[in-house]
Amino acid sequence: MRFERVRLSNFKCYDDADLGLDRGVTVIHGLNGSGKSSLLEACFFALYGATALDTTLDEVVTIGADDATVELWFVHGGERFHLERRVRVSGERAQTATCVLETPEGTVEGARDVRAHVTDLLRMDAEAFVNCAYVRQGEVNKLINASPGERQDMIDDLLQLGRLEEYRERASEARLGVKRVRNEKRAVLEDVETRVAEREEEDLHARLNDLESRLKERRAKLERYEEQREKAASTREEAERVLERHEETRQQLAALREDVDDLQSDIAEAERERDARREAIAERRERIADLESAAEEAIEPTAVEAVDEDAIAARREALDERREELAEEVSERRMQAQAFGNQADRLADRAAEHESQASEHRERADTLESEADDAAAALETRRETLAELEEEATALRERFADAPVDVGEASAERDALREEREDLRGDIADLEATRDATEERLAEGRRLLEEGKCPECGQPVEDSPHVESLSEFEAQVEDIEAGLAAKRESLSELEARLEELGDLADAEDRLDELGTKRSLLEERVEERQTEVEEKRERAEAKREEAATLDEQASEKREVAEAKREEAAAEREESEALTEERDDLTAEREGLDAALDRLSDVADEEAAIENLRAEREHLAELNDQRRDRLAEKRDRRSELEAEFDESSVEAARERKRDAEAYLEQVEPAMDELREERDHLVGRIERTRGELSDLEDLRATRDDLAATVDRLDSLYEETESLQAMYADLRADLRQRNVTKLEGLLNETFDLVYQNDSYARIELDGEYELTVYQKDGEPLDPEQLSGGERALFNLSLRCAIYRLLAEGIEGTAPLPPLILDEPTVFLDAGHVSKLVELVESMRRVGVEQIAVVSHDEELVGAADDLVRVEKDPTTNRSTVTRDEAALASAVRSAADASSGD
Repeated sequence: MRFERVRLSNFKCYDDADLGLDRGVTVIHGLNGSGKSSLLEACFFALYGATALDTTLDEVVTIGADDATVELWFVHGGERFHLERRVRVSGERAQTATCVLETPEGTVEGARDVRAHVTDLLRMDAEAFVNCAYVRQGEVNKLINASPGERQDMIDDLLQLGRLEEYRERASEARLGVKRVRNEKRAVLEDVETRVAEREEEDLHARLNDLESRLKERRAKLERYEEQREKAASTREEAERVLERHEETRQQLAALREDVDDLQSDIAEAERERDARREAIAERRERIADLESAAEEAIEPTAVEAVDEDAIAARREALDERREELAEEVSERRMQAQAFGNQADRLADRAAEHESQASEHRERADTLESEADDAAAALETRRETLAELEEEATALRERFADAPVDVGEASAERDALREEREDLRGDIADLEATRDATEERLAEGRRLLEEGKCPECGQPVEDSPHVESLSEFEAQVEDIEAGLAAKRESLSELEARLEELGDLADAEDRLDELGTKRSLLEERVEERQTEVEEKRERAEAKREEAATLDEQASEKREVAEAKREEAAAEREESEALTEERDDLTAEREGLDAALDRLSDVADEEAAIENLRAEREHLAELNDQRRDRLAEKRDRRSELEAEFDESSVEAARERKRDAEAYLEQVEPAMDELREERDHLVGRIERTRGELSDLEDLRATRDDLAATVDRLDSLYEETESLQAMYADLRADLRQRNVTKLEGLLNETFDLVYQNDSYARIELDGEYELTVYQKDGEPLDPEQLSGGERALFNLSLRCAIYRLLAEGIEGTAPLPPLILDEPTVFLDAGHVSKLVELVESMRRVGVEQIAVVSHDEELVGAADDLVRVEKDPTTNRSTVTRDEAALASAVRSAADASSGD
């Protein structure tokens, strides 16, 4: 996998940035705090969203912006992908507004679905990405500072071994679950068998026939009572209807009397309201006279001679036009003054930057001169080391003079014997397992025989044809023991031969190691010679650049002073125009006051018209009320004539007789219903008990079959749990062996120090560094620079292990090193360059290094410069073609020197 392009909009310190990324080594260079790390953080955020952030979502949006967008183009497994995330700030919180991943198969949308797709595509989540490919700023010592258990979890998760442990735990949980369910089912089966026996002792069918006969008698009697009750209820309802009509008439009369009183009161109230509105009209006429006087006073200080709306409007329009002209001119003057002031500030800041850069260039020139002297001394040391390596290689070759194998054959012979030894160990383990199983069956058979049962079928001995099978088991155990003895003897012979070849194989490995180191040293001698010359040339160039920057700073300070004088002149003119505009504003306020009074006069006249209309409306309402009053009085007389007390008394008598009968019949019917319901309930319960008995018999049969299946399943889960544990242990050991080799290879390539012989990584991921004298060291005992370089070597070795795999390659993300020189001194930075070169040589397709260190520029295939504007606090990204060309020329010179 590799990144092709990243585009940012309002992301952190970037307003707008678009950067293409090529194969090879890309160095992102710039001063501390310029925004270098944010470029690669954007790539990480594009892949995994909010889970990749150490902060909240709202902190990725540029201050003052409403949203931020990150787009990433990348290639994975030969196919191209495009990913876009947009964060929108709404109120006091930010949230993901858009998240789209375009793949060759289609489009994936939504933050959660995209993150899941990326995790599946790369076979790693955000945490695994950081532990494998992304060495973030300040986390270079993360692995060495971790405990062995934490380190084991990190690497196991990267190698997908954590899933095997998860599967083993699931199998264990399944085994325990099966056992628990089996025990529960057995207990339930025993309970069901007991309940079936109890129910079969009851005569449920006879009980059901008796209950059904009694229910039939109760239903017939209840039907007779219901017919008589319906007749009494009908009589009561007819009497109630007569009484209801009488009550309705009485209520209508009361309502009509109340309506007549209300209408008379409403008419009197309306007349009082009409008198009040006549008085309000007189008060408003007095208010109009006062408002007209106030309008005349308001226009006295203005240029308008009489209170006339058209004249006032015309004058206001003229004043507004002039005020707008003055406002525009004042704004232009102020903006011009601000622009001149900003230009002066920027020029002064730029002059200060030039002076600071000139000072830095001079300091860098002195440093380069010192580094050139150090490189010359190191060059002589490496030449001496080459001679020592050649002497050691000659001594090792002499050890093969009388050996049974030649140089280059010992390792292959040893590996073949190791494979044969592993096969023998596997055969021994299989035989031991078979023996143990046979001995268990033999012991079980003997126990059954002691109980008087057959060891195979469990029947009594006198009824079984298999009693003699124990002798077969005993013979099998003897045969297996004989086979085990032969296998163990062969294994002992192999161990002796392996011990003999061990020293010769180690000598072979050391010869290969010495050859690699010598080749690298020869290359480094040539590189150091070129480095000395290049650093002296760069020192002279830095001094020339410092002189140029001093001249530019002086020019910019002169221009800044001139801009400040222009800004002062513009401010004076702006103040004069503002005074004129204030005078016009005062006149316009007088005109506005006059118009407000005229508007109030119009409002009062409209209010008078409304009051007149209300008086007319009240008069109309009273006329209508007087008509309704006459109608109500006529209806009241009609209802009083219809009132009849004799029919009402007869209806009350019929109602009393019907209610008396209903009161007597209801208790009898309730008693019958209770008996009926009780019988129905007993019948239903009896039928349910019969159904339950059948269900219990079926449940008993099902439970018995389930218990048999659970017994078999329990044995299968035990075997599955053991298989996952063995597989995880085997895969971890294979990974540890390969990772240890890659770690030693990487560390030797970049840290050729005679003090250290090798690095050991045990099965629990405990790291140990061995000195030349065999003394073991904890990695934390190394110096700060050595420890950081050790960790970088470990991270690169893990990356190579994941990329190469144990049985094939896998596409991995780019290797990202964010400020890896933080804990390195000047001597170790050059070794970091060698580490980057070594990763490129082993085939890492894309490496991105974020650094402010100039020495890393020489290792770049592509150089990106990041600068931050101190005025706007915004960063920009550019490719430094000049520096890249210089690096290419240096490489070409080194090649021609070869």
